[in-house]
Amino acid sequence: MYLAYIKGVGSYLPSTILSNTELTETLGCTDDWIVSRTGIHERRIIEKSEATSDLAYFAAEQALRDGEISPEDIDMIIVATETPDHVLPPVSCQVQQRLGCRTIPAFDLHNTCVGFLSALQVAEQYIKLGTHQNILVIGADSLTRFTDYSDLGTSIIFGDGAGAIILSRSEKEAKGLISTTLHADGKYFDALYIPGGGSRFPVSEENKNKMVMDGRKIFKLAVKSMSEVLTETLKKTGIEKEEIDWFIPHQANFRIMEAVARNLDFPLDKVINTVSYFGNSCSATIPIALDTAIKDGRIQRGDMLAMVSFGAGLVWGSALVEY
Repeated sequence: MYLAYIKGVGSYLPSTILSNTELTETLGCTDDWIVSRTGIHERRIIEKSEATSDLAYFAAEQALRDGEISPEDIDMIIVATETPDHVLPPVSCQVQQRLGCRTIPAFDLHNTCVGFLSALQVAEQYIKLGTHQNILVIGADSLTRFTDYSDLGTSIIFGDGAGAIILSRSEKEAKGLISTTLHADGKYFDALYIPGGGSRFPVSEENKNKMVMDGRKIFKLAVKSMSEVLTETLKKTGIEKEEIDWFIPHQANFRIMEAVARNLDFPLDKVINTVSYFGNSCSATIPIALDTAIKDGRIQRGDMLAMVSFGAGLVWGSALVEY
């Protein structure tokens, strides 16, 4: 069986910044209140002229450049997103055309904040079977388009962005992508969802196309689920916590990230944190955090990475990767 490893990484963040100060003017809270509850100081907001496919394309360009791979060498594109440009067609097809790739398979994966790890697991199967050489995996979301800015519980959390990796095949003696684990439990689906825009409410009525979240429930479930799934992955691989160089959790809320690290006994100086200035960009948070930490020199080739995520559905998952 072949090995799957990360050959290239890239990300893209919109240039517009929404600060806590701007939000407090309409929400009736303070900057200190937002930071104490989320760890977020500001978040990136998609431009009016942009859509999710633009974010995905720019992140993909960077990943191709980083991996020194041409679009013609890509065998498949998987885009994890909750916020496509249109109900149909897939964002992945738009990215394929814009990059100038061959007529390769391209599809979107819909699994909320665990979308990137889910796409990583799917890509891993194709690589390890030997049917594909290079797969472009993208996490891209524009959740601010579905955020109710009169709702204190959600408006302070979400931002926009995209992250991408090239997952490639290797026969060398390297670990690469070691293991992925995914779970779901639909009984909590209404703890975080967008009521309108789908087949149940196809015509968006007032606020029905905006996110609705039970923050307290999500917090507790996220901490429990992410702690348990990474423990499960470590156990099945036989890898010890002490072998982990960097912990990359879904950047949902710093208090959640801090609680998971504490449960797993990971020191905070090993936790990659980008939520403070980028906000929660759903499926994009882990690849953005990965790219940020590689670019600033923290993550080096050969480092062992533990990734873990949780999202609406409810879904949760983890991955162990030797970069």
